[in-house]
Order: sequence, then C-alpha cells, then structure tokens
Amino acid sequence: MANFMKLMKQAASMQKDMERVQAELAGKTVEFSAGGGIVRATARGDGSLAGIKIDPKVVNPSEVDMLEDLVTAAVDGALKAAKDMAAKELGKITAGLGIPGLG
Repeated sequence: MANFMKLMKQAASMQKDMERVQAELAGKTVEFSAGGGIVRATARGDGSLAGIKIDPKVVNPSEVDMLEDLVTAAVDGALKAAKDMAAKELGKITAGLGIPGLG
C-alpha cells in the first residue's frame, strides 16, 4: 500500500511539473527561416504560430507561388522546431518513469 501511495504522489507531482512546463513552453519561441532568411516564421512552444516576417525585396506579384512555398517551408520548420522543443522539455519530466514513449 505504501508503494501505491508513493506512486500516487509521484503522479501528482509529475502532473504539476507537466502543467508548469506547458505554461513555460507557451512563452518560449523558436524561429525557422526559408530562402536564406527571406521568409522567417516564429512558433511558440505550445505549437501556435507567433509570426511571419517577409523581406520586402522579394514581394513580386509574378513570383507569388515561390513566396507561398517559402512561407509554407518556414512555418513548417518553425512548428516542427516548436514540437521538438516541447517534446524535449516534457521528456525531462517523464524520463525517470521507464515507460516506453514517455522519455
């Protein structure tokens, strides 16, 4: 019974840690650029897009398709980087549990 109580306390502590880390991740950002920095996307650690910057020199109406591709690549890279950052931070909490897929 003592082991069960210890496990319950560990689970409650881990839940608080995960909530804290998730709140911290929402305030952290990562940036990814495409086209040599022509398009930059910034994502938050909670997986949301924080912003997009486009170098005004590349805004050419006849090259909208290329710009759309660069924006897509930058956003995709930023969101992947945010997901990787979140997994790393949350993995620190679950690493000691020995449960496959959680750390």
